[in-house]
Amino acid sequence: MSSRGELGSVSWHFNKQSEVAVGKPFGGRQIELIGVRFDGMGRIGGQARAPSALRAAGLCAAIGENATMGADVLVSEPRAERAAASGLLNEAALLEMIAAVQARVGASLVADRFPLVYGGDCAVLLATVPALRTVVGEAGLVFLDGHEDATSMEASLSGEAANMEIALLLGHTGERAPRAVRTQLPALSADGLAMLGQRDDAFRRVLDVPTLADRVWLRTPDEVSPDPAGVALAAVAHVASSSSGWWLHTDLDVLARSEFTACGAPGEVALPGGLTWQQLTDVGSAAVRADGCRGWSIAIYNPDLDPGGRAAARIVALVTEIAHH
Repeated sequence: MSSRGELGSVSWHFNKQSEVAVGKPFGGRQIELIGVRFDGMGRIGGQARAPSALRAAGLCAAIGENATMGADVLVSEPRAERAAASGLLNEAALLEMIAAVQARVGASLVADRFPLVYGGDCAVLLATVPALRTVVGEAGLVFLDGHEDATSMEASLSGEAANMEIALLLGHTGERAPRAVRTQLPALSADGLAMLGQRDDAFRRVLDVPTLADRVWLRTPDEVSPDPAGVALAAVAHVASSSSGWWLHTDLDVLARSEFTACGAPGEVALPGGLTWQQLTDVGSAAVRADGCRGWSIAIYNPDLDPGGRAAARIVALVTEIAHH
């Protein structure tokens, strides 16, 4: 059930079940595409090649004439080494990426555009969420990911920021973080976070990392699958109740490996279960049409694991379906 209303210049429908206003995708705003050429593992290539691969597959055309695109965010030559003080992998490039993405996203938000960040990994959230908070005040996050990404800096075996960004944003860890990161934390409250698709119990057990499920709003793939759009709107309602605007993040490993394999590293153990492309489309379509969504990031695609470009084409199809739903 829904009823029609007007908020500003956009026509909205109020979904009575979730009490969320829904309207045009992206709130009718102009979309600014921001490519991020960064690989969190410190590899030459990897996720840093995602922006060019996705554009070659037709990403710009997927959005249509409502999109603008500037230069990609570039960083220093990657180094697959951990910093002595923080333990972070590829730290110099990571800090450059965070600073550049935060500036680009912040400028886009101030101009009332809708930033769509593509490429890189989940560490982009260390830039996008603080940028959103600076512009709107209390920021929220709807987080689609196969992992909870709540490993502490002390427990991390790899030093990858993309395994710990949620813990950092919540302020659960970060005493060892570089000052440029530490001074922006915490950037998110537990009430401002909704997590969908997590299934990393075995991964966390190895590191003795407890789940966030008893502290934040979290729904597993089995809970999302029966009604993806409904669960998405419930997630939006949760974060909207304690934020002035919220960010949508899609780590593509939220998909089942039978659907998507172009992520991670060669030989990496796959997570069991996961969403289908259709379920992810339904979640994304509902989310970007909901009032308060101010930006979207799509991360973790590794073109090195997609030599034929089929996964890139499917990601572009996902964006097309969500943008024109």
